Amino acid sequence: MRARLLAFVCCVFSLLVLPGAARAQEERMGGSIEARIGDQTIALPMLKTDISADVQGDLATVTVVQTFANPSDQPMHARYLFPLNHEAAVFSMQMDVGSERIRAQIQETHKAEQTYEKAKSEGKAAALLKEHRPNMFTQDIANLMPGLPIKVTLKYVQTVPKIDGAYELLIPLVVGPRFQPPGAQETELGKLPMYPPVHGLDLPPSVEPDRVSISISLEGGLPILNATSATHAITTQSENASHWNLTLTRGRVIDNRDFVLRYQLGGNTTQAALLTQRDARGGYFSLLIEPPAAPDDAQILPREMVFLLDCSGSMDGLPIEASKAFMHQALTRLRPTDHFRIIHFGDSATEYADTPQAVTPENIRRALRYTDSLRGQGGTMVSTGIQQALGVPPLPGTERIVVFLTDGYIGNDYELIGHARRMLGDARLYALGVGTGVNHFFLDEIGRAGRGFTRYMDPTEKVDQVAAELADRLQSPVLTDISVDWDGIAPSDVYPQALPDLFAGQSLRVQGRYEKPGDHLVRIEGNARGRRVTIVLPVHLPEKTDGGEAVSLVWARSAIKELMYQTTQPAAMIDDAATGGPKFDDIRARVVDLGLKFSLVTKWTSFVAVSEKVYNAQPEGTPTAPVPLPMVQGVSALAYGNSPTFVGSAAPEPRTWLGLLVVALTFALSAMQRRRRVVGELG
Repeated sequence: MRARLLAFVCCVFSLLVLPGAARAQEERMGGSIEARIGDQTIALPMLKTDISADVQGDLATVTVVQTFANPSDQPMHARYLFPLNHEAAVFSMQMDVGSERIRAQIQETHKAEQTYEKAKSEGKAAALLKEHRPNMFTQDIANLMPGLPIKVTLKYVQTVPKIDGAYELLIPLVVGPRFQPPGAQETELGKLPMYPPVHGLDLPPSVEPDRVSISISLEGGLPILNATSATHAITTQSENASHWNLTLTRGRVIDNRDFVLRYQLGGNTTQAALLTQRDARGGYFSLLIEPPAAPDDAQILPREMVFLLDCSGSMDGLPIEASKAFMHQALTRLRPTDHFRIIHFGDSATEYADTPQAVTPENIRRALRYTDSLRGQGGTMVSTGIQQALGVPPLPGTERIVVFLTDGYIGNDYELIGHARRMLGDARLYALGVGTGVNHFFLDEIGRAGRGFTRYMDPTEKVDQVAAELADRLQSPVLTDISVDWDGIAPSDVYPQALPDLFAGQSLRVQGRYEKPGDHLVRIEGNARGRRVTIVLPVHLPEKTDGGEAVSLVWARSAIKELMYQTTQPAAMIDDAATGGPKFDDIRARVVDLGLKFSLVTKWTSFVAVSEKVYNAQPEGTPTAPVPLPMVQGVSALAYGNSPTFVGSAAPEPRTWLGLLVVALTFALSAMQRRRRVVGELG
């Protein structure tokens, strides 16, 4: 069947040509993207992305410019799957095509889809931005014409978290594949878009090396001590002690790994930790809380350390080797009073031993031999691993700590976060993301659900050093049972509603609203391993600010995040009035209301832009073609699977071949009709 299909596709592809005008556009964009079968090719949409970040202290406003081009001689629609930071409040979109500049409108997603489809059928240019996860989006482009690029500009704001003594700005550049367990797509929150073709798998391995540029203006407000990136080479230019400009040393790069910038500020950062905004709608604030230095841990309980290792196909190669390096460091750093368990999972979960193992030299040697033998293969059945780790009572007299190593390449994010919440009990779960383009949303949220923390390990770095640093952080929290005395501020709508415990090197931002301006002394109280501590922060809430709407947008994004987190509660607590839990429809309605009021992209609100002009005189039958993606750096082809349970496949699935066939047929028929018209005119 596939052989006959390939032969037919090759015959169809032989009708396709790239004319001179399209090739000129192709050269301006830096190369073409083509689906190739045998000696035949079909042009796919081309894309350039330019990212600029304006960072003020720890508040970032990021602009993402996506330029789409059509290298063929026929109209097409384009679809691009891409990531944004999972904390991003996306508040603006505009589309430029020809001489038109169109400001996008925020609408409920189902209405935005109708607006887009109507424009597409009328031959107008249009752009539709949809959120599928807080870190996963699609951009649909209608009626992308040969020689006429469409530029889409997105803007978002976010706070920059402070982690292990430095601010860390993450700019995701690639969406990795997602494994969907059977049934996951059946829920509203489980649905995911189709994964596009991948260079080196569905397409030839060659990919243009200059798809993305990144520039950052860093205004610290205080002297900048340093700014470094372990993921990309950067060039720094200092305007003054507190203002640096940073760019990629190579100018442009392939979007096959995430960009991370870490920077430190000098001086007293206490007041700089407060962000405020006040306008006609009232006041908004964002307060940074950092725990005190970690005290001596001599009184900490013995631990039952449960190491949960993702050994699915996506972890094959560098990620699994980095996980093994971590296990060497973690096992050799266990305390004599600890016990340990090792669980690995792919299609199912397997445990190293029947009972928790005591920390003895021989037990550690055996465990290291076991972990060294592991390899990546199969699916990512995370639920089986969580069940194995938490489904049995902890060892009496111990504190259970689950250390979860994974790339997070799963599609049922919300389901798994809820599963961990239900199973956790008194345990803590620490998530360690392993990879160059991991699922930050899932990893951060499951660390939150686990009352632990999340850290990341880049397998292309010096893994032994990074693994040792991470292993040293497997400690109990340094500040628990946190409460805030607001000193008469009387804030409303404060998020997160339940303040989590804080670990060494971790920080927390509390967002809220205020009515009355003034000066206050806010007191943060908590338990620091047996002793009560108080952190006093002077706070000035202004009568009026002129700094734009960033803080209110961050507040609204935090409110939406809190609402979406409620969907991970046990099913019995949702849509059940007897429990007093939130109803799913109520959650959705509140998210929609916030999205529309603050012009934010959410799961159920989207941006859509439509041109005034008609660009495609014959829109009927115009095909939709995906923008291909590069393989995530450091992973093997096993990450993309070979079955329908993967959103992304190492071998083109029937739907991939069918999609390319439809594109090819449409282009071919259009070309034949055009040639007939020309012949008729000449006759």
